[in-house]
Amino acid sequence: MSEALEIISLTAVRRAYLAILLVGIPCAVMGCFVVLRRMAFIGDALAHTVLPGIVIAFLKGFHLFFGALVAGIITSFGIGWLSRRKEVREDTAIGILFTAMFALGILLMGQTGSFRDFEGILFGNILYLDRLTLQAMAVLGGLSLVLLASVFKEMELVSYDPSYAQTIGIKTEKLRYLLLLLLAFTVVGAIQAVGVILTSALLITPAATAALLTKKLPQMILLASLFALLGGWAGLTFSVFTNFPSGAAIVLACTLLFGLAYLYRSVFRQ
Repeated sequence: MSEALEIISLTAVRRAYLAILLVGIPCAVMGCFVVLRRMAFIGDALAHTVLPGIVIAFLKGFHLFFGALVAGIITSFGIGWLSRRKEVREDTAIGILFTAMFALGILLMGQTGSFRDFEGILFGNILYLDRLTLQAMAVLGGLSLVLLASVFKEMELVSYDPSYAQTIGIKTEKLRYLLLLLLAFTVVGAIQAVGVILTSALLITPAATAALLTKKLPQMILLASLFALLGGWAGLTFSVFTNFPSGAAIVLACTLLFGLAYLYRSVFRQ
């Protein structure tokens, strides 16, 4: 018991638990809108399209976080621009930018001479976060939640009934751009915790778990946030004491909660 307390008291571990809080709640909140709007693919796409920004930042000597942020913003507006007139569907625009940006990232990684420098960003490095990264996570997560709260009613209506929202004068196109931007902020923060490959799970799984238990958005957001924190902290704790990869442990813990919720719904709420 004393050994466990000593491990948890380590600065790196405490920072990791804080990081789960800083990225888990924004991911859960944004994930609810992603699930409602059936945009699950976009989390995975945004996570992968930040790769060239990360590599360029590495080559230029900048902090990788800021490279990811710039690439995420460019991608989110690129998706919105390509699909703005409906000649290109949104899922098609996501697929095009996803593959192009990820391929560009792989190409640029070849210029560094070593893929090991990017293992943390690909698979997550939550136990090796510095103070600047935590501060950036807090700023991005807080900004995302504040901006979302300012248009919450409009965003809720657009998510449930976009046609009616447009009929009564809500600027649905501007809200779509805003959601894409907020998703970019959220994904960039989550990448530091679970990496490029697993970020979409942190964005989607807690929200999907909550959606099994309620259809009311406020309740869904609360449950999704709870599941994100429970899964994140449980996975991190398991990782710390077993040396299991932290990103994978967090995602699997969240997936276990989804499985339990699915079982509960199947057995008790038929």
